[in-house]
Amino acid sequence: MGIRAEATPNPNAIKFTTDKLIFEGTKSVSVMPGDTSDYEIMNDLLQLDGVDNVFGYQNFITVNKSFDAQWEDITPKVTDVFEKHGY
Repeated sequence: MGIRAEATPNPNAIKFTTDKLIFEGTKSVSVMPGDTSDYEIMNDLLQLDGVDNVFGYQNFITVNKSFDAQWEDITPKVTDVFEKHGY
């Protein structure tokens, strides 16, 4: 079990993949600032300082950071949220 952080072509986005299924079905989940989700993990991620929006599908969530935020500050907090939710 674990969380893998993978770079994406967008320098402001990192894909966090788990060995467990987070979202069932074939629909993706996207949460923008001011929105709330039926998935607490998405809401918790969006509350982190520096996180702009989140997108999830099956066993991954892509976190998009604010332009001026640093991944070194955000990544450990994102990992903590995943672990809090059992991933």
